[in-house]
Amino acid sequence: MATLDTAPAAPAAPLPPAPELFNAAEWLVTRHARATPDRRAITAVDLDGSVRTLTYAQVEDAVTRFAAALLASGVRPEERLLLCMGDTPELLTAFLAGLRIGAVPVPVSTMLKPADIATLATDSRARLVALSSEFAGLGTAVSGCRDLADVVVLTTGDLPEVTGARVRTWDAFVTAGADFLEQAATPYPTVADSPAFWLYTSGTTGKPKGAMHRHGSLRDTAETYARHVLAIGPDDVTFSVAKFFFAYGLGNTLTFPFSVGASTVLDRSRPSPAGTLRVLREHRPTLFFAGPTYYAALLAAGLPGDAFAGVRACVSAGEAFPAALFERFTGTFGVEMLDGIGSTEMLHIFISGRPGRTRAGATGEIVPGYEARIVDDDGAPVPDGTPGNLYVKGSSAATGYWSRMDVTRRVFQGEWVRTGDTYVRSADGFYSSLGRTDDIIKAGGIWVSPTEVEERLRAHPQVNQVVVVSVPDEAGLDKPVACVVLLPGATTTPDELVAFCRDSLAAFKRPRHILVFEELPTTATGKLQRFRVRELALELLGGAARPDLTPAPGSPA
Repeated sequence: MATLDTAPAAPAAPLPPAPELFNAAEWLVTRHARATPDRRAITAVDLDGSVRTLTYAQVEDAVTRFAAALLASGVRPEERLLLCMGDTPELLTAFLAGLRIGAVPVPVSTMLKPADIATLATDSRARLVALSSEFAGLGTAVSGCRDLADVVVLTTGDLPEVTGARVRTWDAFVTAGADFLEQAATPYPTVADSPAFWLYTSGTTGKPKGAMHRHGSLRDTAETYARHVLAIGPDDVTFSVAKFFFAYGLGNTLTFPFSVGASTVLDRSRPSPAGTLRVLREHRPTLFFAGPTYYAALLAAGLPGDAFAGVRACVSAGEAFPAALFERFTGTFGVEMLDGIGSTEMLHIFISGRPGRTRAGATGEIVPGYEARIVDDDGAPVPDGTPGNLYVKGSSAATGYWSRMDVTRRVFQGEWVRTGDTYVRSADGFYSSLGRTDDIIKAGGIWVSPTEVEERLRAHPQVNQVVVVSVPDEAGLDKPVACVVLLPGATTTPDELVAFCRDSLAAFKRPRHILVFEELPTTATGKLQRFRVRELALELLGGAARPDLTPAPGSPA
């Protein structure tokens, strides 16, 4: 019988090497706790003015203990931990402990209303919610959230009642993890591309969107902006007015100082010029971070000219820095100002002024490690000097938005991220902001969706029409202004409408002024002309939104 010749089987293709293990918590804390255990990591100013300091060894111990408590409570890798806390060592501990065990911490704004917190807890499917004492009242808002099992409160007072979840104090929660310390001592085997943390942004739709970041993203921002622009070193001390829940504040407060074994100053209180001056005097930060709105407040407060004597650089982000304000601040305090643009989606700053290379009115130059392009509405590159839509590319980009496929595809386009900003580039490589591409307002460095504010005002029984636009204040900083048409016979006043907004809108979303019109300009087809409404508002306000209503928060996004 004939036999068939068979060729020898081809050798199997070699498997690609396994990705290198990388856990951001180990990179930020553990390696320094081993190398320089007694080096100061945190100086924390509490609400009563008392001060605590923690070394890297103490931070490592706290992170391990909280990680053990998370394991004891049943938290599994990639489950979300919602953190609504003031800027305390415990907030950093919970964030780092989540990373350590492969869970996904989600720090959220402490300026949100209870209904907003409940929305985020539900959207993120939070397994655990951590609160500091000043926000303990928000605990009841998350009652009945589908996936919630634990609530941890940093307090010695009364605990909130939360339906469907165990509620414990911070100390009791940590004590319950004693049997899991050995397991927590070894970080979960994540890699650079492993899910790490989320940051929520409103952006263009007004609906919360969780930007999903990787473990490697933290290292990426440190090795680009922190290294090449700040030239941060172990002797630096950072202080960020922008709170930790902002992408900007997270980098300033944790990623950058901890990437090199430096230290950070945490101030749990609401930002104020007097409090900032105390920090500058008593704790001597060398790198100071805020946004234009807050720098304007510091100028207006009349701080002494030597207030920033120990600061080698001030950094600004969150909104465009008006040239006149830039020059007044640097001229008054004699400190270099590094303006920049970053985003929640990119995690930190990707275009920035450089030491010795700043230009009033310009955002700056592209940060090494990133690429930027300016294109027209058809996606074609525009020449220098021509305005267009700003896109950016870099390894710190988020992987997308949680459960928001449509908007993910609009914003994340291959390797490029659409920022939603209109920019122009000079022939020598300086980028300048010309505002937003869409109708979104950035007030105090925080995104405000006009739609959300308009919907609230339309809910008032005496309001017929409403358009919310941005109007610059005396410092050239955009603030939301509402232009309304009332129903016939209406008797409500602008002050009453502001109070109506106060009931359900966070402070930074509320309009700084409400203008009443008999009618609003429309096109021939009846569509509201927002640009004409804005022109009318500018005329009535004399070119500035007078700050006679609720002040904007003093920290950027």
